[in-house]
Amino acid sequence: MKKLSFFLAVLSATAFLSGCRETTTPDVYNQAASDPKLYDSLGIHLTNVIIHDIFKPPVASRIYAYANLAGYEALVPGNPEYKSLAGQLNGFTATPKPEEGKEYCFPLASAKAFAVIGKKLTFSEKMWDDYEKDFFQKYMDMGIPDDVFDRSIAYGEAVAKHVIDYSSGDNYKQIRGFRYTVTNEPGTWVPTPPAYADACEPMWNTVRPFTMDSVKQFSCPAPAKYDLSKNSEFMKLTREVYDIGKDMTEDQRTTAYFWDDNAFVTNVVGHVMFANKKMTPPGHWLAITRTVAQNQKLDLMKTTETYALASIAMFDAFISCWQEKYSSVRIRPETVINNGWDPAWRPYLETPPFPEYVSGHSSVSAACGTVLTHLLGENVAFTDTTEKKYGHGVKSFKSFKDAYWDASYSRMYGGIHYRDGVEEGTHLGETVGEWVWKKLDTRKQGKENVAAR
Repeated sequence: MKKLSFFLAVLSATAFLSGCRETTTPDVYNQAASDPKLYDSLGIHLTNVIIHDIFKPPVASRIYAYANLAGYEALVPGNPEYKSLAGQLNGFTATPKPEEGKEYCFPLASAKAFAVIGKKLTFSEKMWDDYEKDFFQKYMDMGIPDDVFDRSIAYGEAVAKHVIDYSSGDNYKQIRGFRYTVTNEPGTWVPTPPAYADACEPMWNTVRPFTMDSVKQFSCPAPAKYDLSKNSEFMKLTREVYDIGKDMTEDQRTTAYFWDDNAFVTNVVGHVMFANKKMTPPGHWLAITRTVAQNQKLDLMKTTETYALASIAMFDAFISCWQEKYSSVRIRPETVINNGWDPAWRPYLETPPFPEYVSGHSSVSAACGTVLTHLLGENVAFTDTTEKKYGHGVKSFKSFKDAYWDASYSRMYGGIHYRDGVEEGTHLGETVGEWVWKKLDTRKQGKENVAAR
């Protein structure tokens, strides 16, 4: 009987010990949790979900911005040299504070905050459920004590809730389902082939910006007047697009396709229509951000800061750009050419379903590239493999500016924008990027020479 009791006691103790995780010291688990590649993988997963759910580019920029804001804010308390964006972003109040005297793993909290926002603002919850099981197991395997793990997760959720509450006041929900009424006035936008889709997000200029004083803060010069006279400025711009489309060089073709970034490409074969889903411009530029951050071996805090500021700049650039688009409501080259002298002409890229002036891709690319230049350096060379898996190839650039001008002109090569649409879109994006950089301060000691650090 004594032997049986002893056996049962040993069995019970063994079972208890096998259920416990081996824990480590804060220095050990915080170092492991601070690997930027973990946060990078969250961004990659969010992009995969956005592609799967077919979010339009402006909406995608919103998802990225709030997710990266939450990730940044949850990490700041563990990095005293950085400061919150509370009070700097329009309407953004103080983020919840961690409990004093308690141990946290802030990289874990940051990851959780990002994941909560990503899941909340997208549709495919199961994609998040399956991903998070494996993702957060990596943190558990680092030996984070149970109380620290649970406390950090709870803090990340608290920050995420604060950001979600903040996002609910940006007017996004109020403009769902709003449709644009085509006026058919000469020179104004109408739906284009092959899908003849409704105008994309015609009320996006009513969404609250993060940093701008108003959506009209930055304006563009008036586009060339609609004039079908042979020697008018408008017809010269149109003829340039037509001529490029009729006799594209291989470099122009490659550049246009490389930056296509069409979230929903319509394909028509006979009587069958189907679509391909791909990355949006914000997703492409955040992938570029990830590439350079990894090249420069940035630590987790600076990586998170870079994602946040880049995302915010693109979000505000979309709002400013859309304000212009639905003010000028300019006709697309394809419509002018088809109704004028060549009904069979088609652009190399599918024309997006919204007015032409100014180019959205040009605006957000320049806004992001301008912020990245301030953060990471003026002459930072990199190779972009972002969309190689979609068959779009690989390109190398001498700088962020080199890249965003390449992206801009790609829209003219693709036949979907006039020259002034891409050039003024780029200037608008640069202006927004400079404003975001001037307006936001993430460093307690100031941000002079940030790129040199």
